[in-house]
Amino acid sequence: MFVFITSSFLTNVVAVLVTTIAIVYAFFIWSFQYWKRKGVPYLEPKSIPFGNVPNPLTSKMSFGENARQLYQEAKTRGLKHCGIFIMSKPTWFVLDLDLLRHVFTKDFQFFTDRGLFVNEKDDPISAHLFALGGVKWKHLRSKLSPTFTSGKMKMMFQTMVDCGLILEKYIEEDVANKKVVDIKDVLGRFSTDIIGSCAFGLECNSFKEPNSLFRVYGKKVFDPSIFDLLKGFFSVLFPNLAKALGTHAVPSDISNFYTKVVEDTVSYREKNKVTRNDFLQLLIELKNKTTEVAGDGKSLTMDEIVAQSFIFFIAGFETSSTTMTFALFELATHPEIQDKVRTEIQDVLSRHDNKITYDSINELVYMKQVIDETLRKYPPVAVITREAVADYKVPGDDTVVEKGTLVFLPVIGVHYDEDYYENPEAFDPDRFSPENKHKRHPYSHLPFGEGPRVCIGERFGIMQTKVGLTALLKNHRITLNEKTKVPLVMSPRSQVTSVDEGIWLNVRKL
Repeated sequence: MFVFITSSFLTNVVAVLVTTIAIVYAFFIWSFQYWKRKGVPYLEPKSIPFGNVPNPLTSKMSFGENARQLYQEAKTRGLKHCGIFIMSKPTWFVLDLDLLRHVFTKDFQFFTDRGLFVNEKDDPISAHLFALGGVKWKHLRSKLSPTFTSGKMKMMFQTMVDCGLILEKYIEEDVANKKVVDIKDVLGRFSTDIIGSCAFGLECNSFKEPNSLFRVYGKKVFDPSIFDLLKGFFSVLFPNLAKALGTHAVPSDISNFYTKVVEDTVSYREKNKVTRNDFLQLLIELKNKTTEVAGDGKSLTMDEIVAQSFIFFIAGFETSSTTMTFALFELATHPEIQDKVRTEIQDVLSRHDNKITYDSINELVYMKQVIDETLRKYPPVAVITREAVADYKVPGDDTVVEKGTLVFLPVIGVHYDEDYYENPEAFDPDRFSPENKHKRHPYSHLPFGEGPRVCIGERFGIMQTKVGLTALLKNHRITLNEKTKVPLVMSPRSQVTSVDEGIWLNVRKL
């Protein structure tokens, strides 16, 4: 009797499993016909359940490399836009630069949202400017935009210079002529010190304490576990269910750390009447302004201050350190370009009492071309996302992009398109000379996005990158160490463009 019952139970379990698998399989097959039913060209999904994106469990290909392949496949077919699938979610993939202009700018009212998961109730730190949409994003953007004016940049500039001096000292005493260095680690410390000070008003001392909690939690955000990646997919596909389940976009330990840091710092400043020229101080002032001044009848809440400080730190330290790292890799492999940058640095500083000043940094024109070319080859965000907030008829086409459709804008595909950049694998800063820039479509270079949702911290990031490169290059020559694997292997899990095993350089004092 027991054997019979057990056998019957196992048979039922197997039947339920087989039925469930069949239903799930049928669901994906039906979902993958979405663009076909609409009569829109599309790229065939590569797998169930991941659609056109790599399997995060097994793939060694980075998200950016996959997007570049999709772009090339669509371009080869002569498509200006097409459909793809992020798991079961139909996604509109835009290639044509004029269409990109429509999505980013001309028809922005249809694409105000990024389509990212936000759970403000259970995970308030996720409700930051980068992820929010709709009216909340609009009001918050209008409040924060004045904090990134030239005047505010000058207020925070001295902090960058001070961190640059610490970087110089570290290079002189611990790196130059002594040993090979993982340059991403060094520049990550430099960026952590700058953003930690500007965002939180705290001295991170990353060169003395390389394993400080700021560094640990900052790196953890951009190195998600497999579980975090799968949870992210689930949250984008089923946002309402994810919210009902109390899903967090930011892991709790990371959220708790940054929340405590901000709340403690704000409390200390307000109790002791301490003020600083930093981003957090500007947020505190917004919190304490009258409703009339705030603009929308509301001042900033503490949760909003925490969320904005968090995204300012995370976005600022990782993207800038990554950009500097790739720039130095290219300069190490192109010594003639490195010499040209160094000559410009020395000429400019000689006119400013050999000091790094706000004006001298802005005079580094060729360095800016080097940074622009670095951002072309290695855009920190390889694909920019939007979400249609209303049905949208594609200009010059019968296609209607339905409300709620995710939109992929493949920055990295555009940046490597031979129609816009001859020999795109080559590193050539002259592509961004004033005369050459004017020859190209204005939407052919999109490292910071475009339109009303262009990166609010673009100028801050460029300024920080210039200070770091100036501090490193003005008195030192860099060369590539044999520990660096060439060609570079991009990380398959990182949320920004980065190298898995580091970029190792030799640094020699001139």
